[in-house]
Amino acid sequence: MTGTLWGIGIGPGDPELLTAKAIRLLGELPVLAWPAPLDGDGMARTIAASYVPAGKVEIPIRLSFRPERDDTDEAYDKAAAAIAEHLAAGRDVGVLCEGDPLFFGSFIYVLTRLRGRFPVQVVPGVSSPMAAAAMAVRPLSLLDDAVAIIPATRPDALIRAMLEPAEAAVIMKVGRHLPRIKALLAGMGLLESAVVVERATLPDQRVLALAEAETLSYFSVILVHP
Repeated sequence: MTGTLWGIGIGPGDPELLTAKAIRLLGELPVLAWPAPLDGDGMARTIAASYVPAGKVEIPIRLSFRPERDDTDEAYDKAAAAIAEHLAAGRDVGVLCEGDPLFFGSFIYVLTRLRGRFPVQVVPGVSSPMAAAAMAVRPLSLLDDAVAIIPATRPDALIRAMLEPAEAAVIMKVGRHLPRIKALLAGMGLLESAVVVERATLPDQRVLALAEAETLSYFSVILVHP
């Protein structure tokens, strides 16, 4: 019998937004892994900290988080090998993931390496678009609204092509792309209907009109719903 690989959604930042199932598994699973910077615990581990008892085997997946992502494959190859050893020995492993594991989730990098070799289960988490909408008290959709989910990293022409047929949109991973996204939305007449939520549900959260934003972190979401 092998262990089970668990993808555990940790939510957007507020520890009270973890599901009861995620909290239970954090207490029960013998091995936990999570993405982390080269030094320190990383956001997912920090969010989950109050629910992780002492004595766990922990596997930080060390990443530089450089825009080039040139160390991603090596880091996840190494982590997957370490996780596979525990699974092969019959120990369940939980991979902590900010937001939801299968929505732009770092867990996917582990899943693609180990799927088919071991049983997999996923615990959904509160994703950043839902958290941002709640913090801004802005509906994402109603009735038959079409909502576009768009990474700010995509070229302007593709972002425009996704925005034009949609009634609402969520633009994610804004950060350094803020100036061109503001210019694009302004050119489409959407700037005044856009709000931005930075670090949703965390103590240093900001909610403001996109037109007023001058700098934003990577953990920022733009909501557009005229």
